[in-house]
Amino acid sequence: MSAEYLVNGSVAVITLNNPPVNGLGLETRTAAVAGIRRAQADDAVKAIVITGAGKAFSGGADIKEFNSPKALTEPSLHSLIQVAESSTKPVVAAIHTVCMGGGLELALGCNYRVAMPGAQIALPEVKLGLLPGAGGTQRLPRVVGLEMALNMIVSGTPVPSEKFAGTALFDEVFASDANLIDSAVAFASKVADVRPLPRVRDRKVNYPNHEAFLQFSRNTVKAMSGAFPAPLECVETVAASVTRKFEDGIKFERERFLHLIQTPESKSLRHAFFAERLASKIPDVPADTPTREIKQAAIIGAGTMGGGIAMNFVNAGIPVILLETKQEALDKGIATIRKNYENTMKKGKLTPEKFEQRVGLISGTLNYADIAQADIVVEAVFEDMGVKESVFKQLDAVMKPGAILASNTSTLDVNKIADFTGRPQDVVGTHFFSPANVMKLLEIVRGAKTSKDVLATTLALSKKLRKTGVVSGVCDGFIGNRMIEQYSRQAGFLLEEGCLPEQVDKAVEKFGFAMGPFRMGDLAGNDIGWYIRKRRYVESPEITYSKTADLLCEMGRYGQKTSAGWYDYKAGDRKAYASKDVNDMIVKHSADIGVERRKISDEEIVERLVYSLVNEGARILEEGIAMRASDIDMVYLTGYGFPVFRGGPMFYADTVGLANVLMAMEKYAKGRHGNAWTPAPLMVRLAAEGKGFNS
Repeated sequence: MSAEYLVNGSVAVITLNNPPVNGLGLETRTAAVAGIRRAQADDAVKAIVITGAGKAFSGGADIKEFNSPKALTEPSLHSLIQVAESSTKPVVAAIHTVCMGGGLELALGCNYRVAMPGAQIALPEVKLGLLPGAGGTQRLPRVVGLEMALNMIVSGTPVPSEKFAGTALFDEVFASDANLIDSAVAFASKVADVRPLPRVRDRKVNYPNHEAFLQFSRNTVKAMSGAFPAPLECVETVAASVTRKFEDGIKFERERFLHLIQTPESKSLRHAFFAERLASKIPDVPADTPTREIKQAAIIGAGTMGGGIAMNFVNAGIPVILLETKQEALDKGIATIRKNYENTMKKGKLTPEKFEQRVGLISGTLNYADIAQADIVVEAVFEDMGVKESVFKQLDAVMKPGAILASNTSTLDVNKIADFTGRPQDVVGTHFFSPANVMKLLEIVRGAKTSKDVLATTLALSKKLRKTGVVSGVCDGFIGNRMIEQYSRQAGFLLEEGCLPEQVDKAVEKFGFAMGPFRMGDLAGNDIGWYIRKRRYVESPEITYSKTADLLCEMGRYGQKTSAGWYDYKAGDRKAYASKDVNDMIVKHSADIGVERRKISDEEIVERLVYSLVNEGARILEEGIAMRASDIDMVYLTGYGFPVFRGGPMFYADTVGLANVLMAMEKYAKGRHGNAWTPAPLMVRLAAEGKGFNS
């Protein structure tokens, strides 16, 4: 059932019931309209209360209906609001827990609003590249004032109900121990005979010198919104609440909403929104799969990675034992974690009590026997199979039955690692991204023998650690690093053919990447890639690389940690400065291998880097390493700084059109290292069918 109807004395109570957040989908809208009309027709009913079942009043429009026939099917959200607003009997919105988006717009269409304290109130549409499209930009300023409404709509940030004291948004906020329905029915009975019925649309927005405030807002929002058009459109539609009549403002809002819904930025943000939710759904692992309890964690290795991983567990309230081979390394690791928390405390983002609590959850040991009772152990040692073998054999010997044995490997074979133990079903890859306490992505690598409950537990844990967990199958580099290798190869070839690091980085950063490939290499450490290439030269001699990166490492330029990488760095300054030594080395290398350097456009740089990701992503999909194209996009949006407003590499390729991507690849296949552009069969097939990866 999508809405329940019952009469309490002389008050009809309509309860929206569409779990989990009472989204205003077609069935719910239809049932709510029917409920209001039924109450209107019943002489015994003097007033109407609308509320929500479960843990929300309403989370807003059902975005699964966007761009679908249901979204346009009557009664629309506009029609439902109109029915509530034009009721001849007072309609009271009884708000609790969550009232957002279309849910708040519905409440604003009611004659009165009452609420429980702590209810989260928001118009978050801007986060999907949209603006409130059912009167929110016109009605909210009329009850909370121009400034507060503008801040809420441009940021999309939730505000607790009690913060609206002194505004006309709520006619009453009940005590925290009140019964919402009883209190709302009593309120409705009290106002049942009051006429004329108050309507938000009839109020005026009064703001002295609003022109100056709006211009200041435009300038500020324009400077901060970057590539996203929605925030500025929000300012313009809210401005209409002061400068236009209500009906004209509503028309303008609708026009701007329909414009935004077609923009690539909004399509990308909506794709990312759904992709994040889809990532946790594994077809052969039912949602009700039992999970293992995680009350204690252990981390092997207290270096940068191990320390960052430990902080994730501690931040989630899970005690951690750090294991190291030498006391000095252990002390240094714990001191670094402590310093990180001290810095957070200095910035005012952590209270002294929370600081003590977190630091108190960390202990250290040099002895494997001390971690035996941990529920999960994450290995974060050097990326070398021999080292991993030694660690996993020791873990197998000491860990209690049922403990999850996780490896933070970024490229190595998780099946091989699992086979070092007598319990491969308990082994899983948990590839955290550096810095591990900041980056959102957790690549969860499912081994051939990883049990379903281990997978379900690790996915649930990723949410607890506030990570986006994406499942990958086993292959060299998994999803993210396997693709980035092709991207890095192209970046190297571009250097040989005529580019310098700063040109390549600037071109992709202008496209929207957080960081270009060479700045990224300097941050991660160029020696890591060097180590992987040395392994590749032995295992996969058919793969060609530019020698520039090896020459750089031979110069001892490993990146920021050595104050010299592709760029020069100054003490205490992370800014990348172009390096004459490096640029001279690149130009000389081109001459040494007999390549005549040429002028390369930014368009070519971006296409070669991005399409190399796409082509490898298509192979990963075809091989079943990734379950869906949107999972690949999630990996790149949350772990590699791919521009969110472009939706991820696979979604971006769909936007460009796979036939156009193939055409560009054919052109590059005629150039140097053309064999790197052999198209993935899946891409050829989808392009021929006129489909995309996300079709």
